[in-house]
Amino acid sequence: MRWSWLLPLLCFGCSENETPVRDKPPYQAPELEPLTCVPNLDGQIEASELSAAFDVPVSYLASPAGEQRAVALDGAPNPDGSFVVAWDADFATDQVAQISAQPLEGKWFASSFPQGQFVTPLDLGGTTLSVYQRTESALLLWGLASAEENPAAGKTLMVYSTPITLYQFPFAPGSTWVSTGEIQNGVIRGLAYAGKDTYETRVDGVGELRLPDLTFKQVLRVRTRVVLQPAVGATVITRQTSFLSECFGEVARATSLQGEENEAFSTAAEIRRLGLLCCTAPRDIAHDALGSLEKGL
Repeated sequence: MRWSWLLPLLCFGCSENETPVRDKPPYQAPELEPLTCVPNLDGQIEASELSAAFDVPVSYLASPAGEQRAVALDGAPNPDGSFVVAWDADFATDQVAQISAQPLEGKWFASSFPQGQFVTPLDLGGTTLSVYQRTESALLLWGLASAEENPAAGKTLMVYSTPITLYQFPFAPGSTWVSTGEIQNGVIRGLAYAGKDTYETRVDGVGELRLPDLTFKQVLRVRTRVVLQPAVGATVITRQTSFLSECFGEVARATSLQGEENEAFSTAAEIRRLGLLCCTAPRDIAHDALGSLEKGL
């Protein structure tokens, strides 16, 4: 008799405690923001593959100021004519430098460069800035200015009457160009300056570049001879070899000692290599491609 009334109560209790089934929509993944630059690895770099993002820091492993370092610019040749350059060694003396592109607007010297668009540090310490304009046909250097209007070391303001063509788009192995700019009524470290600067540039190959944090399978090797002819003083010649990748821009650079005439110089006054010490996404690095395109004057 007891079981006869207990069973209905148990069944009743079960029906009351059922959890109702609720309809839920399926998870919707967020849309990924498309990259504005995606390397197509076609062996050349166009204007659209070399653009700047403002205030995006990019880190470089750099040799300390005053340290000379042995460097191999040519690397090992491949049967197809390309090269493999291994710059992936760890140097105990390396230092970390961060640079970024910034709008020209608001700088103390902005009115002196009506056609300029943005600036990046000329030196890794950021004391002097280079002023650029990017067009569909070229990346132009309009001149230099000290980051501060009245620094302790003296003000610098040098404006080219016609800009230097740093890169002529599109460029690929075999591309060459020469560009000359003149400076009149300039100021460098507080002293009057006039002179003529000539950049002789040659893109001599494509290949693989191995860095400590990244390996680029297709980089263009760009060799530049810079001749500075001041109105007063001796002519200064330096050489620079840069490695550029589509969308990333300049990923490594070696600058020679002054007076170097050997294109394949073996001793560098400065070496800088792209690192992943601040930027975790390729997009961040790619959008600051111009962060280090300035030439070492």
